[in-house]
Amino acid sequence: MLKSLHTNQNEIFLSMLRRLRHAQRLRQSDLARRLGRGQATVSKVERGVRRLDVIELRAWLAALDVDFLDFMNELSSKLTGVPVPDPNLRSRRRVGTRGSHTND
Repeated sequence: MLKSLHTNQNEIFLSMLRRLRHAQRLRQSDLARRLGRGQATVSKVERGVRRLDVIELRAWLAALDVDFLDFMNELSSKLTGVPVPDPNLRSRRRVGTRGSHTND
């Protein structure tokens, strides 16, 4: 499956999360405290280094007092017309010393 960490779609998603936090004048450490996590986790998510699964997203939005379905509807609206990357155009990386390749 195509990884979405480095796509335009994910950047839109992450910018929405950052915007929501900024709109409430919260620092990353403030949100982390609400989530019961460390500030580094919030930073990694907002930078696209770490993904959120749907259950974590729900908790993240609850910590920001944002309705999950409202957020998803806004995200869907913002993603309309943004091309989805072709899953067949996956990067390949070298693994081991024998030059074998594997898909990411």
